Amino acid sequence: MTSSPALASVRDVSKTFGSRKALDGVSLEVAAGEMVALIGPSGSGKSTLLRSITGLQTIDAGAGVIEVFGEAVQKNGRLTGQARAARRRVGMIFQQFNLVGRLSLFTNVMLGALGRLPAWRGLLGQWPGEDRRRAMAALHRVGVSDYAAQRANTLSGGQQQRGAIARALVQGARGIVADEPVASLDPVSARRVMELLVELNRRDGLGVIVTLHQVDYALRYCDRVVALKAGKVVYDGPSTRLDTRILIDIYGPEYEDAFWETKS
Repeated sequence: MTSSPALASVRDVSKTFGSRKALDGVSLEVAAGEMVALIGPSGSGKSTLLRSITGLQTIDAGAGVIEVFGEAVQKNGRLTGQARAARRRVGMIFQQFNLVGRLSLFTNVMLGALGRLPAWRGLLGQWPGEDRRRAMAALHRVGVSDYAAQRANTLSGGQQQRGAIARALVQGARGIVADEPVASLDPVSARRVMELLVELNRRDGLGVIVTLHQVDYALRYCDRVVALKAGKVVYDGPSTRLDTRILIDIYGPEYEDAFWETKS
C-alpha cells in the first residue's frame, strides 16, 4: 500500500528581498492529512513560506524545490508547468478573506468552481446545478447559508472567513493553507474558524497548514508546530513539547505577548 503524496514538500528553499533573507534554506514536509501550525515572530518568514508553497511568491534560484501533492510547483526559482494544476488542489485562506465585496456571498463561494469550468460560464454567472448545490451545502456546513444572498462587504469578518472556507470546499481542495486566518477576528469568531479547520482535517482528511500569531491557538488546535525565526526553522515537533524555554528562544523574553487569550 502506497502512502499519499505530501500536501507540501519544501527542500532547501530560500527567498531574498534585497539584502534580507526571508527564507534561509528551509526544508519542511507536511503529510496529506496533517494539521500543522506555523508560528514565529513578525518577519520570521511564515507568510513568505506559505505564499511560496502556493506559487504566489517565487523562490530564489538554486537547489530549492517545492512540491504540492507530488507535483513540482517551483524549481530553480521558477514556477513549473504543473504549478497551476497543483494550486487547484489547495485552498488558500487569507487574513483579509479575499472576497469580492460587491458580490454576494454565494457568488464568492461559486468562484471556487472556476478552475474546472469554462471562463465564460463564470463571467455570465451560468453555474451548473451541481456546483450550485455544492456551494449551498458548503455554506450550510460552515454556518452562513442564511447570508448567501448578502453582499460580502456587509458581513462580519467571521462570516466572511467562513465564506472563504466554503469557497475552498467548492473548489474541491485536497488541502488548505491559511495565512493568519484569525488575526482580524474577535476571539469567538476566531475559535469558530479554527474549529472548522480542525473538522475539515479530522473528518474530511484535508491537510492544513496555518500560520498563527497566537501561540495558544497553535497549542490547542494543532498536533504539530513548526516555528520560524529569521527565515530558519528553529522548531519542528509536537505542540505538547513547546515549553517556556523553547518559546523564549523563538520570541524572546516577552514571549507571553504571543498568547492571545491571556491578554483578552
